[in-house]
Amino acid sequence: MMKKIRYGIIGLGFFGEKHAEVLSSMPDVELSAVSTRRPDRLKEIAERFRVPRSYTNYRDLLADPEIEAVSVVAHMDDHRDIVIAALQAGKHVFLEKPMAGTPEDCDAIIAAAQAGKGEFMVGHICRFDTRVALAKKAIDNGRIGRVVSMHAARNLPASIGAGVLDKISPLMGDGIHDTDLMLWFTGERVKTVYAQNVRVRNFKYPDIGWAMYRFEGGAVGVIETVWHLPDNTPFSIDARLEIIGTEGAIYIDCGNSGLAINDKDGLSKPDTRYWPDLFGRRVGVLRDELSYFIECLRAGKSPDIISDEESKMAVTVVCAAEESAASGKVITLT
Repeated sequence: MMKKIRYGIIGLGFFGEKHAEVLSSMPDVELSAVSTRRPDRLKEIAERFRVPRSYTNYRDLLADPEIEAVSVVAHMDDHRDIVIAALQAGKHVFLEKPMAGTPEDCDAIIAAAQAGKGEFMVGHICRFDTRVALAKKAIDNGRIGRVVSMHAARNLPASIGAGVLDKISPLMGDGIHDTDLMLWFTGERVKTVYAQNVRVRNFKYPDIGWAMYRFEGGAVGVIETVWHLPDNTPFSIDARLEIIGTEGAIYIDCGNSGLAINDKDGLSKPDTRYWPDLFGRRVGVLRDELSYFIECLRAGKSPDIISDEESKMAVTVVCAAEESAASGKVITLT
């Protein structure tokens, strides 16, 4: 029987909790430590998942010699310092996207990953979505010719947006998914960026962000992120991607779960793909992604479904979109 990988989680917000739900049920992982600055939340998660060690200071977790790997699921602005510290401590690191808030912080993380002994991977979950991966395969096989146009929508009900708009913008929070996918599908860099924001409510970030990209090969990509859908919208996310080529087209519908429940509270379409609860454990794309990371660690190989430079490029393009939305100007990337 193979020894389990002793694992820790830094950051216990919504997605940190999802990591705990997945990792605690994986047969080759021992969830050994968790960390958050909030003592009440730390106690709650540690008790629920029977985690033996808990820390309010992530540096204490990283100093624990028994921890081999960590998920960093903290706020984007904290990524650089936490990840660099984890890599310097010799840990394997799974970092939730975006890699960081600026290209400069991404460079610092990449340098630490290159110098460190542990493996490093940024979690761009959409690359592990079967529908998306099959679309990428069809593009690579030439089935739609050269990509010339893409349009992505990734929209949320207003109540969900309200919970995150003081923490991250729609373009950086969700638009980065489709920015990464467009870069992946085309295999090209973005040449110019033009973006606009719309503020509906008084949060730190505007409720709506749109961006248009011109790729080096001539294709155009449009990103739509609206975090202000009506709250009676029956799904938690409206995610669609259209890819037009010179010889065909691909349409991906990631918002349709394939399940609709109409009860006294109205019509709902629960998640059946990304992290649904099946017989008491989390399954789906997040589990597939984390399983891939664990398999790479076991095999002693570096994760390669997404490279560090690709993850940085997605941040670079979205930062240019934010700059364009603030200035009203077209931004040229060199």
